[in-house]
Amino acid sequence: MFFAVLSSALAMSQAVAQNPAAKTVPEKSKAQKYIESVASNDILRQASLGVFAMTEGGKAIASFNQEKRLVPASTMKLITSGAAMHQLGPDFKFTTRIGYSGEIKDGVLEGDLYIVGGGDPTIASKDSIALRRDALFAQWKGFLDKAGIKKINGSVIGDGRYFDGPIERDTWQYQDIGTSYGTGGDGLCFYENTIDMKVSHGATVGSQVNVLVSYPSLPWMRYIFPCKTGPAGSGDQLYMFTSEFAPYAEVRGSFAIDRQPKTEEFSNKFGAYTCAYYFREYLVSKGVDVTRGVADTRLGRIRTDLSSLDPGPYAAKVDDLKMIGMTYSPALKKIVRECLLQSDNFYAESFYRILGRRLHHSAQADSCKAALSDVLKRLGAPADDIKIDDGSGLSRDNYVSPEYFVEFLSAMMDSPVFGEYIETLGQPGERYYEARLKGESEALKSRVHLKSGSMGGVRCFSGYIEPSEGSKADAIVFSIMTNNLTVSAGRVDPIIDRIITLLAADN
Repeated sequence: MFFAVLSSALAMSQAVAQNPAAKTVPEKSKAQKYIESVASNDILRQASLGVFAMTEGGKAIASFNQEKRLVPASTMKLITSGAAMHQLGPDFKFTTRIGYSGEIKDGVLEGDLYIVGGGDPTIASKDSIALRRDALFAQWKGFLDKAGIKKINGSVIGDGRYFDGPIERDTWQYQDIGTSYGTGGDGLCFYENTIDMKVSHGATVGSQVNVLVSYPSLPWMRYIFPCKTGPAGSGDQLYMFTSEFAPYAEVRGSFAIDRQPKTEEFSNKFGAYTCAYYFREYLVSKGVDVTRGVADTRLGRIRTDLSSLDPGPYAAKVDDLKMIGMTYSPALKKIVRECLLQSDNFYAESFYRILGRRLHHSAQADSCKAALSDVLKRLGAPADDIKIDDGSGLSRDNYVSPEYFVEFLSAMMDSPVFGEYIETLGQPGERYYEARLKGESEALKSRVHLKSGSMGGVRCFSGYIEPSEGSKADAIVFSIMTNNLTVSAGRVDPIIDRIITLLAADN
């Protein structure tokens, strides 16, 4: 049923961009009156609030600070994923290739085996859409069997050169880059470049937190745990501090004495190396001897010892490798669906970087930004008046207005991939959105498609509202953004839910 007629979508985006009057609510809707009333209450009075909602036909029905550029947090993923689907197509798949240097003689590879990443973020992921690790490795080993390789007199090398440049943005907060949501990666990853650790409080307040590395096993890493058991009510304040420059990490902070044991997810900065390590272990378990261990590539060199300052020998050029097989990721639309539901930063950054790599031949930050801007311009939503810093929204240097979100989401309605794109958004009541619009009817909830965005002091929602059954009203595109909050999301969410409910009631 959703948006069966899309012919007015382009007119809508043009109305936003070209007609200042379209931004003004001609007659105050219930939503508009409510927004104006809550903007001065104790929760939002000293915060920054921006709201814009417009019908598919171009009529503004709610508008408050709609031009104010605000930090979007994870609603940035709406833009990145939509642009990737529009440019690459919903059925696009990332690739991973297996190749080798040297020669095969009597079943022995006299050279190195390369796992050549193509940006697939789902390799060995715990996500349900991903192929299980051993099933994927069985496919890779099958390529060796077909090539007649029974022994490798060399190394297994994880090659992530497809995505050049730093593995994370330098504008991300220091405490974020050691967390699972702040992990980065190059062209080859493993388990979304995260590591699980089982944590539990110590015997007394002030005692050391119990931490046990769970999966994946990273024997090259050295971990220090100067984290303490905190008083009751102090929550989980554990952060890991690490980098790609050395195999060393510290878990700092506190874990409250009244907290239940849990599995904490942190960042693994050596995804390509980890992938090579686990594939080598798999090969050995299947009777394929690998004589020289594992390595990855960094700055064009082969790195076997992560602790060494020796840059190592040059890696073979990818074009010079003899490729023996290729595997594929799930379809982009499936990855986007999980990305938006789980607000997966790692997936979103992969979309951002693949655009840079394919359109500007580089995954460096400037190339990715230029590529995304190119796609947005062709889509009909040029990013001239916003600031883009990353693909996930983790950076606080992203600045987007509610008005731009409405313009972008309206332009997506005119994209040939819109039918698939709308299916990737969340809906109130489904997984990860169980608490949204609580108490409202299922009929109303089923009409709302949205994405949330949250970080310290930031709470945002943007999306679409379908017309009610039998209504002749147009669909609504909306964006609600709050910044500089000093209260919890639990106090802000009811206000945002009420705005969405009132917008839907007017439709």
